[in-house]
Amino acid sequence: VILSFLFLCQRLAESAEDADLYHEFNASLQFDYYNSMLINTVDEDGNNVELGGEFPLEENEHFNNLPVNTQQSNIQIPTNVYNKDPNILNAIYNSEALNDVFIRNFQKDPTLTWQYFGSSTGFFRLYPGIKWTPDSNGVAAFDCRNRNWYIQAATSPKDIVIMVDISGSMKGLKITIAKHTINTILDTLGENDFVNVIAYTDYVRYVEPCFKGTLVQADLDNREVGTLSASRRLKEANGQGSMCNQAIMLITDGAMEDFESIFEEFNWPERRVRVFTYLIGREMTFAQNTKWIACNNKGYYTHISTLADVQENVMEYLHVLSRPMVINHEHDIIWTEAYMDTVVSLSLKFLSHGILLGVVGSDVPLMEVMKLAPRYVLGPHGYAFLLTNNGYILAHPDLRPLVSSASFLQV
Repeated sequence: VILSFLFLCQRLAESAEDADLYHEFNASLQFDYYNSMLINTVDEDGNNVELGGEFPLEENEHFNNLPVNTQQSNIQIPTNVYNKDPNILNAIYNSEALNDVFIRNFQKDPTLTWQYFGSSTGFFRLYPGIKWTPDSNGVAAFDCRNRNWYIQAATSPKDIVIMVDISGSMKGLKITIAKHTINTILDTLGENDFVNVIAYTDYVRYVEPCFKGTLVQADLDNREVGTLSASRRLKEANGQGSMCNQAIMLITDGAMEDFESIFEEFNWPERRVRVFTYLIGREMTFAQNTKWIACNNKGYYTHISTLADVQENVMEYLHVLSRPMVINHEHDIIWTEAYMDTVVSLSLKFLSHGILLGVVGSDVPLMEVMKLAPRYVLGPHGYAFLLTNNGYILAHPDLRPLVSSASFLQV
């Protein structure tokens, strides 16, 4: 059963990679696709709206009695992402190749439920296709790149120190943007990651004093209470964190120095700790130093001048951290915790030309997994549960309802 699901995801990843490999980017590409927010929607004249069109839907017991289309996948795009951006259109065009693979997978294994592809550009292709319902404000807030299955598949475990400038110049809109940047970074972390947040002016203080001097697991509780001397801190971690990717996130309105001597002492020549810099506000006076810090420490520099810029700019660091892992460990399998009453998740990442394309995944019905441990083998007092390879519980009868899991592959 498990091997069957793995092969299905593998086929999705390989199909996506092949489609991208032979595609030449077209900045003026004109391409219509089924937008799940707009399907079966007509204007005041009774005509289908752009990117809508007729999309047959029928209730299906296998998919929780939701109206679905088992002959076609469709696309969900968050409201903050422009749905006709050239990068989006080219990536959606490439991912059309997945539709036939989705259908073949389902025909070969009718126990399959949802199959999907989360693109690094921000769109989400889902099979079978559904009508996506926005929130009460008409906003599609769901962004696949913020989901645990995407993040865990896209990058290896991370040790992150977030340093935020709270000097006198960081006030008003700047500090609001800085806080939003911190929260967005925290949203990209999961239980495999370790984190701390440090505020600084002419002195340093830990945002959560209880975690002074330590990196804490980025589980939901720690992120909610804001637990989230950087080069020194990571250098002295000594097994406290994931000991995999290590990075500093520097959030500031400008660095007056490039701090070369500090990096030379603590981080060079290996540059084991990457430094990502986020320049906050419209002023560019000290942009050069801020950019130098990132570029000379294998990181990434970005300028965030408005709240609307935060989401896309923060996501760039995931692309950077994904590259070494992708090159050395293509199609690593990631299981993530059960998130519905009947399924858990399996995922794989994939790439083209060394660039992260996204993550493909499939839901695995938990009952199918449990068939591997029948009750007569377990005995009258035995029970089955699922753990990840690092000891995190995916499913346990005493801790949560019987649920199903999904798998994902990075592409």
